[in-house]
Amino acid sequence: MNTDLDDTLTDLDLPLPHRRSGKVRISYDLPDHRRLFITTDRLSAFDRLIAAVPGKGQVLNQLSLWWFETTRDIVPNHALFAPDPNVLVAREARPLPVEVIVRGHITGVTPTSLWSRYAAGQRVIDGHRLPDGLRKNSALPEPLITPTTKAGDGGHDEPLTCDEVAARGLVAPELWVRVQTIARQLFARGSEVARRGGLVLADTKYEFGLDRDGELLLIDEVHTPDSSRFWIAATAPERRQRGDEPESADKEIIRRALAAAGWHGEGPPPELPAAVWVETARLYVQTYEMLTGQTFVPAPTPAGPRIKANLAAAGLL
Repeated sequence: MNTDLDDTLTDLDLPLPHRRSGKVRISYDLPDHRRLFITTDRLSAFDRLIAAVPGKGQVLNQLSLWWFETTRDIVPNHALFAPDPNVLVAREARPLPVEVIVRGHITGVTPTSLWSRYAAGQRVIDGHRLPDGLRKNSALPEPLITPTTKAGDGGHDEPLTCDEVAARGLVAPELWVRVQTIARQLFARGSEVARRGGLVLADTKYEFGLDRDGELLLIDEVHTPDSSRFWIAATAPERRQRGDEPESADKEIIRRALAAAGWHGEGPPPELPAAVWVETARLYVQTYEMLTGQTFVPAPTPAGPRIKANLAAAGLL
């Protein structure tokens, strides 16, 4: 599955030093310690599945920008401005070598998920001691922070304990304490905004970096259907009572479809029905609108010429 956006971004041929960043974004170096990020419609799940969800790039870029403004009082971020719905100009930042996972619920559908390990009898998981009696998808006594390494292409993130981050010298102890405090504050803000919008923020991932002056920045994307697990609040209690999975508002629908087909990330992924990708696109837009209270208005395609024109108008080409 592909989109016009993927095709046109591949052929942009921008006159800038080019470096592809991650699985789902294209990244360019800019003068004056800035970076140019172009979000695509590509989506990854279980590391080995790369597909495309129409409109995903615009939804994630605009939603992240909204969240950057919403959380600016908690921590500075790397966003400068957006010359296009798919484009972000950001301050150059050196990413910290760990990602920060915050979990408010015990969830998961894979053998390595928090719930699967708990159901198998583990009570100390990633350095956290969990009480007996938890049920699948129930709220945890308090949000748990699990740092992970940032895996390279084709690799898997390695879960760490909070103590290991400092012990390995990955992040200075004082900075790591600050990162954890900020991550909890961000999760509390995200949970409250989600609640007001009719959603439950079950868990999320944060990435942090340092600018050239050593200032801590929130980077990447924030509280999006790609980086977070959202549930529809109105149906969650009834579904939990029946023993059903909560109604998703994120890409968990893809993970569940793959798990139902017997695939958990090993070997080539199976083909999924087109209806899965259509529903994923609908959920992304729905989540954007529930969180922001705004109507999502997609920009017209094709994207490539528009992006180049907007970059030129902003003096970036």
